[in-house]
Amino acid sequence: MLRIWKWYQSCLSLHPVKTQIISSGFLWGIGDVAAQYITHSTAKKRLQYHKDDDNEFKVNWKRVAVTSMFGFGFVGPVGHFWYEELDKFIKMRLLLRPKSARFVAAKVAMDGLIFGPFDLFVFFTYMGFSAGKSTAQVKEDVKRDFLPALILEGGVWPIIQVANFRYVPVRYQLLYVNIFCLLDSAFLSWIEQQKDAPWKQRFTSFTSMKEGGGQGRL
Repeated sequence: MLRIWKWYQSCLSLHPVKTQIISSGFLWGIGDVAAQYITHSTAKKRLQYHKDDDNEFKVNWKRVAVTSMFGFGFVGPVGHFWYEELDKFIKMRLLLRPKSARFVAAKVAMDGLIFGPFDLFVFFTYMGFSAGKSTAQVKEDVKRDFLPALILEGGVWPIIQVANFRYVPVRYQLLYVNIFCLLDSAFLSWIEQQKDAPWKQRFTSFTSMKEGGGQGRL
């Protein structure tokens, strides 16, 4: 394990962006396999499948490749520059003392209000188009999945990021996030695979009521 860590440190020093890209793609791929397994197991219990060949878990490698590409093409490069530039902005523009409560709070707030929603929007849009859906279908999927994911993740990521911005050096912050992204990618893939699950209707019905109420006052 120590050798792997030293090897990672060496790669990060020599090729920081490439290292972040490769590690992100790898972890998001593993996360999608986990999401597929969770979805399969849940359906198996709910429908009470018998153990036979037709219902054995089989990895959808095409989906794994698509999800991995999101890690390679977006999370790795964008995440690398986001954490680097965020740290510089807070230090040089806001002039906050590193590791202070205000410094950490500012980082958590900006990460949650800017990068978090943007990351979710790109993920669901990308997954929709990768599945061959039309623009109209992708819009409906984003409308269906974005708010539930944003609310559920909003209760977890700020806590994770407080520890990240307070204790982890900037060069390792994306690695820290990538480790949790192993779980996050599984969660987002699971959200996307849930389609029109009943529990999602609570969020969509709530937003529909708000939109309807707003239109009624015009």
